[in-house]
Amino acid sequence: MHVDVIIVGGGLAGTALAVALRSAKLSVALVEGKVPTRTAGWDARIYAISPANAHFLESIGIWSHLDRARLQAVEHMSIYGDTDGRLQFSAYDSGIGELAWICESSLLQCELWESVKRQANVQLFCPARPAAMTINADQVTLQLDDGRQMTCALLVGADGADSWVRQSAGIDAIQRPYDQLGVVANFETEKPHDNTAFQWFRGSDVLAWLPLPGKRISMVWSIATEPGRDLIQCDAEEFSQRVEQVGAARLGKLSLMAAPAAFPLRLMRARQSAQARLVLIGDAAHAIHPLSGHGINLGFQDAASLADVLLQKPEYQDCGSLALLRRHERARKEEVLALQTVTDTLHRLFQAPADPLAPWVSVRNIGMNVTNQLPLLKDLLVRYALAS
Repeated sequence: MHVDVIIVGGGLAGTALAVALRSAKLSVALVEGKVPTRTAGWDARIYAISPANAHFLESIGIWSHLDRARLQAVEHMSIYGDTDGRLQFSAYDSGIGELAWICESSLLQCELWESVKRQANVQLFCPARPAAMTINADQVTLQLDDGRQMTCALLVGADGADSWVRQSAGIDAIQRPYDQLGVVANFETEKPHDNTAFQWFRGSDVLAWLPLPGKRISMVWSIATEPGRDLIQCDAEEFSQRVEQVGAARLGKLSLMAAPAAFPLRLMRARQSAQARLVLIGDAAHAIHPLSGHGINLGFQDAASLADVLLQKPEYQDCGSLALLRRHERARKEEVLALQTVTDTLHRLFQAPADPLAPWVSVRNIGMNVTNQLPLLKDLLVRYALAS
């Protein structure tokens, strides 16, 4: 069997790319290990979708089909340092409707999956996993774990930070573990959140509360590995009290809605995201610290960029040509590097011990307060985040 494009990985970035290619004169195969399903209750895996990516999802016919009762607009953001530093953002002050949208991962994933199932130019191979790959000058040959074999002009690796495609292609990646866990959980709150996202820098820890519809929040706590392991072993009451304490009881009493989950954090960047006949997108190409909230936004922008390149190419041009794929790689390199550098620098800055007498503590907190007093700088930061 031969298709123009094979996408390995049916996560958010890979499936979004397949949907974005719905009008392309290209045949597409999507290979994924399991069919996505909705979680019971509220999904603990939550994403802050930037307005630019909400627009991208609208352009491919997804956003308007999401359940509006499960989406929450972020209109304000309050960021606190480890002493007296404070930084506030407001959508109203910036003349926009919202800073971001909070959305459950499984809600997005299922809507994308339902869309791609109806797509005439896409064949789904699920459940299926890649087993072997050969790249030559003319095509890529991919063998699945059930023995089926297919060929393509372009193979897209969208299979996550531990990408089988990246490793099989021999593409090296810069990797640095943060020795932290990202602990995620959802809570019911005593007080309303007023459409506000909160973030606290507490030495090496970063605690974020993201608003959900009603009196609910989703938490992401970046915490050192060993204390993080201890944290998720706490019973529901103690866990809630610890989260409440670090957040200065800003929303009153917190009630845990379901068991928390945790995943290791690391910086990762593939040394190249494109070569002849192969391209990497999403977490297969880069992974960043969650303190910026931009992980999936980078993945969606990868999908939008690659889809744009493929849709605009002349019909006679090979979709796996290196010259074509380099256009996508160049278009994405600057933004990915900039966001990785900013988030890694912030992580390193606040990684230093929170000794109030230490000079770096004063610097990082004064920097937050100075920025908070400069409306033009704040507006520039907001505008950049909106477009990412």
